[in-house]
Amino acid sequence: MLISDGWGRFPLSMENTPPPLLVAPPPPVITASPERRRGRAWIWVLVTVLVLGLVALGILIKGASFVMSLAEPGEFQHHGGARLFEVSVDHESSSDKIAIIKVDGIIAGQSSEMYGPNMVDSIKDQFELAEKDSNVKAVILKVNSPGGEVMASDDIARIIREFQQKSKKPVIASMGSLAASGGYYVSAPCRWIIANELTITGSIGVIMQTMNYRGLMDKVGIQPMVFKSGRHKDMLSSSKDPEDIDPVERQIVMDMIMETYQRFTQVVSDGRSAAAAINQTDGRPLANNWKDFADGRILTGSKAFDLGLVDELGNFETAVMTAEKLAKIEGKAHLIRYKETFDFTTFLDLLGGVRSSSPALKVDLGFDLPKLRTGMPYFMLSTAITKH
Repeated sequence: MLISDGWGRFPLSMENTPPPLLVAPPPPVITASPERRRGRAWIWVLVTVLVLGLVALGILIKGASFVMSLAEPGEFQHHGGARLFEVSVDHESSSDKIAIIKVDGIIAGQSSEMYGPNMVDSIKDQFELAEKDSNVKAVILKVNSPGGEVMASDDIARIIREFQQKSKKPVIASMGSLAASGGYYVSAPCRWIIANELTITGSIGVIMQTMNYRGLMDKVGIQPMVFKSGRHKDMLSSSKDPEDIDPVERQIVMDMIMETYQRFTQVVSDGRSAAAAINQTDGRPLANNWKDFADGRILTGSKAFDLGLVDELGNFETAVMTAEKLAKIEGKAHLIRYKETFDFTTFLDLLGGVRSSSPALKVDLGFDLPKLRTGMPYFMLSTAITKH
């Protein structure tokens, strides 16, 4: 191939090919971009999503409660601040009802850690509903408790006693595997008491305990400084040297313990005597020597039956048949129980309980220890129970 440069022609080859012209690109134009302000719109989006999520959860819980009300006969009853719901247990077709009220776990007057009313208020609300319902002919008190606080146990016993006096409806105590100390205290006012042969009961007595860590303080070099207005203002102080504890203080505490113990034995005596007067020859009167066994020792259901602390040996089915008999119910009774509804406000209470709870160090020993408060008297079983 020939090319011309204006004066002549010459062949084109790779050797005489002119190099390509390289054109440098123009320098980039740098313009100052406006400063970006950090937007906070995502915060409002997150808040909106959370609020909508809580509202949706509340609607779901309300819907679930409504479905439950359709599935289980009964009606919601707002009473005494509690949201109670009647649930059928057995024999729904019968018009005569027997209400089942549980005393389960440590008897305490303080509110639970998470939400809901305390045990005393909950039991009171249930008994008041059973009293107002004319179809409820009797109550079965299902007890499975090692005892608990003195005041809480006495409050529950008083609730049962007043319920029977006002409504004329019998309360039948059905003891489970454990109904000792305060667990027996709340059973004593019942018209009829049933226990299994192997039920652990008794433990009639009072206990108050504290922990002295003065020796540990001396080892680490901590010296307590106490300013008090009176001689006995620092009674039961955990920082006292045991040798410095005033003998008068020991006697004061023992007097209080024995006064509370006398109250315990009086509740047992009055409750069993009142039941014997109504049951006549059907029940079991107290044995003459029953106080010899009211020294804190635990008893089996069989031994309690021999002492007249229990009217009958049996199980929960026995309690149902006895309740039907005492209430003069023909045929099978409609067994019901009361439970609290879980709605949106309860959910908020639950969140509040979670937020307010403080971190705690927990050690798993394989069983749950009762949470006893220092310096408070208890109707409590103090014997260690071996788990099988």
